[in-house]
Amino acid sequence: MKTVRIPEPGKVEIIETEKPVAKEGEALLKVLYGGICGSDLGTYRGTFAYAGYPRIPGHEFSAQIIEIGENDRGLKPGMIVTCNPYFNCTKCYSCERGMVNCCESNETMGAQRDGAFSEYITMPVERIYDGKGLSPRQLALIEPFCISYHGASRANIQPGEKVLVVGAGTIGTLAAIAAKAKGGEVYICDVAEAKLKYAYETFGLAGMILNDDPDTLMDKVQAITGDHHGFDVCIEAVGLPSTFQNCIDAAAFGARVVLIGVGKKNLDFNFTLLQKKELNVFGSRNALKKDFLELIDLVSGGQVDLEKIVMNPGSEDPALRSEYTLDEADKAFEEFSKFGGTKLKVVIKFADPE
Repeated sequence: MKTVRIPEPGKVEIIETEKPVAKEGEALLKVLYGGICGSDLGTYRGTFAYAGYPRIPGHEFSAQIIEIGENDRGLKPGMIVTCNPYFNCTKCYSCERGMVNCCESNETMGAQRDGAFSEYITMPVERIYDGKGLSPRQLALIEPFCISYHGASRANIQPGEKVLVVGAGTIGTLAAIAAKAKGGEVYICDVAEAKLKYAYETFGLAGMILNDDPDTLMDKVQAITGDHHGFDVCIEAVGLPSTFQNCIDAAAFGARVVLIGVGKKNLDFNFTLLQKKELNVFGSRNALKKDFLELIDLVSGGQVDLEKIVMNPGSEDPALRSEYTLDEADKAFEEFSKFGGTKLKVVIKFADPE
C-alpha cells in the first residue's frame, strides 16, 4: 500500500509499505481523508517541538471500517468513522486521575508515533467513533475541532463574555467557533489579512483585529473592550512568544488565558503582570473522548458548517488550493508551507468509501 512519509525536514515521499493486519481488539481501517495539521506542517518545516524523523504524519482523519470483531460499541464493517489519535500510557499520575489527554508519556499519531497517512491503518476499537452520517471530509475535521473545543472549554466561557482568539489558522478559527457556541462575544486576531477576514465573515464573529502593528494592538483592544480594559478570555492558537504576550497584554484584570499553540521558542516577559492582573493561565493539550462525541453530535445536528474550514478545495491556484490526492501529498505539504497565509485547512483525499 502507499504511505506518506517525511524522512527529514523539507522532504515528503510516498513509499510502499505492508498492509497492516489487525490484532485482537483492533480494527482494520481504510483511510478516506486526512487533514494536514500545523504540527504536521511543523514536522515538514523542522519547527515542531515533538518532531522525530523519519515520520509518517497524520492524526486528523476519517476512515471506513474494513474488518472488526464483535464489540459493545455498535461498530461494524462499512461504517465511516473517525478516531482518537492520542495514545496514553494508562499508568502515570495523569492517567490515574482520568486526565488521559495530558499523559506524561503521550504519543500522538504523526508526532511521537507514526500517523494515519497510509491507505490502510489499524486502530484499537475503543479509539474509534461512529461518524453518525457525517461526510468523510467533515469527519477528518473533527479532531482539530476537538483541540480547539477542549481549549475553549478550559476557559469556562460564560454567555456575553468578550473573547479574543489570537490566530486565525485552523485551530484559532475553530476555537473562535467553539467560543461562540459557548455564548462568547468573539473577536479574532491575526497578521494574515485574508484568513482573518475569511474567519470573521464566514463564521459570524463579533469582530476582527489585524495585528499588523504591535504598537497599536492595545489601542485596538481598548477600542473594543472600553471600560473593561481588556478581554475576559484570551486564547492563544499560534505558538509564538509574541502571540502569547499579545494574550497576556490583551487580557483584562482577573481574566483567563488559554494556551493551545505549540512552539519551540522561549518568552522573556514581566511575569509580575500575571500577579498584578491576577490572571488565570491554562494550558490545553489534546482532547478527550467526550470532546469527540459532543462535536460529532454538534456538527451532525447542523449547528456548525465544518466544511467551510476547507476554503478552496477545488481551486487549481497553488496559493488557494486546499484539497489534494494521495499521489499529490508532496505538493500538498510544499504548497501549504509556501502559501500558509492564504490557506486555512488543507486536506488529502486518500480514497472513496467502498
